[in-house]
Parts: sequence; C-alpha cells; structure tokens
Amino acid sequence: MKNGTSSSRPAAGRRHVVAVAVTDGAATFELAVPCEVFGIDRSDLVDPWYELRLCAAEPGPLRTPSGLTLSTPYGLDDLVEADTVVVAACSRRVQLDPPPGLLAALRTAHARGRRIVSLCSGAYLLAAAGLLDGRRATTHWMSAVDFAHRFPRVAYDPSVLYTEDGTLLTSAGTGAVIDTCLHLVRHDHGSAVANEVARRMVVPPHREGGQRQYAAPLPPRARREEGLGPVLDWARRRLHEPLTVAGLAREAHLSERTFARRFRDTLGTTPLQWILQERVRLAQELLETTDDPVESVARRTGFGNAANLRRHFGRLTTVSPRTYRHVFRHRSAGQDAGASSRPAASAASADRGR
Repeated sequence: MKNGTSSSRPAAGRRHVVAVAVTDGAATFELAVPCEVFGIDRSDLVDPWYELRLCAAEPGPLRTPSGLTLSTPYGLDDLVEADTVVVAACSRRVQLDPPPGLLAALRTAHARGRRIVSLCSGAYLLAAAGLLDGRRATTHWMSAVDFAHRFPRVAYDPSVLYTEDGTLLTSAGTGAVIDTCLHLVRHDHGSAVANEVARRMVVPPHREGGQRQYAAPLPPRARREEGLGPVLDWARRRLHEPLTVAGLAREAHLSERTFARRFRDTLGTTPLQWILQERVRLAQELLETTDDPVESVARRTGFGNAANLRRHFGRLTTVSPRTYRHVFRHRSAGQDAGASSRPAASAASADRGR
C-alpha cells in the first residue's frame, strides 16, 4: 500500500465516491462489508453505482489480523476528496495512538462537508479528531466503558446499531456495519434499492432493536425458545389488515403478556411500534415503485387514510409522503427505468407476498 495521490480520478459528479481509510490491523469483516456494499458494480440497480476507494491511512504494508495484505494506489489526499469517508474498524494500537495525518484528513473532510462514517472501533478516530464532541455516537458494546471514559464529551449511546448526527455516522460492532452501510444506500437511493442489495447479500433489509440485545448471552431456557420470525413474517403479509397485540400473540401461541415481554426483549421495541415501522417501510417502497395515490398507499399499508399515513410517515421519516416520493423519483430520473425499477418492484412484491 502507498500513500500517494491517485492520478486517475473520475470526473466530478460522475459517481459518488466512497473512500475507506485503512490502517494496519484493520478488522477483516468490517473492512469487507463496505467493499461488498459499495465496491461491487450494481449499475443494474442504480447507474452509476458508487465508486469505492481503499485509502492507506499510514505507511504500508498494511495487513489484516488474518494475514491479508492490502495494496491500493489511494491515500489521504484521495480520502478528503471523497463524497463519503468511511473509517474502518482499527486495532487497539491505532485506537490509542491514531495516525496524525489521518486525524488531520478527517478534520479537513468534515470542514468540507463530507459525509463521514465510522465502522465499529473506527469511532475512536472520529472522537480523537474532535468530530464527535457533543454528538451522539456509538461503537461496539464491549468498548462502552473504555470509549465513554476516554471521550467524555461524546454523547455515547451503547444501545443502538448505528447513529446519525448530521453528516457524521457511527456504527456498533461487526454485524451492525452491514446495517449502517445499507442505511447509507437507503438514504442515497431509497428503500427499494437498499432492500434489493440486502437480498443479494442474504441479510435482513433492516433490523429492529439495538445492540443491547447482544450485550449479554441469553439464559439457556431463552435460547431454547422458538424465535419470533414466523409471527413477524405473518404480520408483514397482513400489514393492510387490522393488527393487534392480541392477534399476534395468538399466532405465536403465547399469552398477550408473555408475547409483549418477549417481543421487547428480542427486538427492543413494542409490537405496535414495530407494526408502525413496518407499515412506514412498506409505504416507502410503494411511493418509490408505484404511481398509486397517497390515499391508496395508505389503504395498502394499513393506515386507512392519507391523513393517518402523513402523520405517522412524517413522524418517522421527518418528511411527507409526497416529498419522499418526489425526492426518490427525482434521484432516479435519467436512469434506465427498466434496469432500476424491476428489482425494486420485485422487492416490494416479495415483502407483500412472504
């Protein structure tokens, strides 16, 4: 790996460039996820897709703990020019003594308004650069005490899978890196595209709850108990119908009280809040992939009427259904309609038909 500046950048605005800062000892999985999400050509979904650049954040050779050696023509100069800057999980050595050049590059990128994302322990570097002071952030739950002690000015949240505060995002550990990268795709290109990427990766499009559910092992009895997957799928197929906690509990063959408790323990939210989130998520897909009037979308998602849809949709997404449709239809304007809409439409129908 070398720190030199690449001599072959694409024309400005041609692609959204995602640059990943790589340090020696970077975790293999957390480094591989952005490569999978942003580095594989998915122009059949969105054309152009992202351009991924692995940027050496310190002199090479750079190796992962599993012994992989990474080589790239990109360095810190390329990092600050990217549209999205990703700081991969880093070794304990880097956490305690971050490369000064990388910290300076992060500050420069932030000053230029770049979107900056940390994956797992990469949050240490954003915090060391002073970017997280006064902001909500997270990292792997095992680092909660250490991180909060080292960076008392950061509003550390140990319970979530990822945080978003303006142009700064942080993620919890390992699996939450997938959630965070899919969230970026969802933000840039909408739920239908993000869901299709998730399907190709064979992972959930969106996980409810937070990392607190993983912070300690479940007792043996709880591990033996059947999961909630079947009843969740049952409910997703019936979002257009009236759904109640009592009805879900009957389908799960549990008392209402036991079901509600197990639901919160497993997903970190209430059954009714989960239903609301799923209905809004389905509404997003219908707004992106159909020309149905808002009133029709409201009926198909179980909100009953447009007023209810607008109220709940706005509360969870901060925009109106009309604005959401305009934004994502506008973003897809100029793309090949067949290439970009076929996977999205099948994604929506797959959710409704599961």
